[in-house]
Order: sequence, then C-alpha cells, then structure tokens
Amino acid sequence: MITEFQISTTGQGLYEFTRDVERWLNNQSDGLLTLMVRHTSASILIQENADPDVQRDLLAFFNRAVPRCDHPSMAYLTHTLEGPDDMPAHIKAAMLPINLSIPVHKGAMMLGTWQGIYLFEHRDAPQVRRIAAHFGAS
Repeated sequence: MITEFQISTTGQGLYEFTRDVERWLNNQSDGLLTLMVRHTSASILIQENADPDVQRDLLAFFNRAVPRCDHPSMAYLTHTLEGPDDMPAHIKAAMLPINLSIPVHKGAMMLGTWQGIYLFEHRDAPQVRRIAAHFGAS
C-alpha cells in the first residue's frame, strides 16, 4: 500500500502529521511503515508531541547550529542563489533523518506515549511538502 502526504508549511518549524498517518493505516494488519520526505531542505522526525516547547527548542537549536547564509559565520557558503535560508536548510536536512521506519502492530503504529511524527521545515517561506509512505504487511 503506497500513498503520499502533502503538508503545507508557513515557514520554519515542526509540523505534526501523526493523525494523518493513523487515518491512512486505518487498522491494517501487522507490518512496517516507511516514510520518506521528498525534498532536500526538510526532514522528518519522531519527537515528543506533549510539550510544544520541545519543538521550539529544537528549532532554536538547529538555527543556532546552522545559521542563515547572511550570518558572518556562514560566509564560506557558495550556494546562495535561492536565498540565505536555502543552503542552511540543505545542511539541516543532511544532519537529520529524511526517512523513518515504524513497526505497525494490529493496525497501530508502535509509537511511544508522547511520540508523534513531524515534518521539520527548514525553509523560511511557506512550502507544500510531500512525504511518500509505504506500508508492507507481514
């Protein structure tokens, strides 16, 4: 079973789409879910979904670790034609996962109590991101 999720973003941040995946699985059998973001400037994560401070802190950390190209510490970057946020977005996507494998048991993802699935948008401008999904029953 294969599908694609589309997630509209409003700029940098983490966008949870756990419920969309749950609806798509719709009580399938046991198997393995694979998700892959189809972009080179965004990532996907399994992360805490109880306290929004976690998402804010992750965003702040990665923006501090990899600032925009117009920051003096990033003057060595040469890929700047698509804006000062583009090459840092590629670097962040290289540091973070772009695919996930999640076991499914009796139709439910085996996520922990406080875990959710997030698209991590690394660009400043709004985007429409696509995530490929494959479920293989065992």
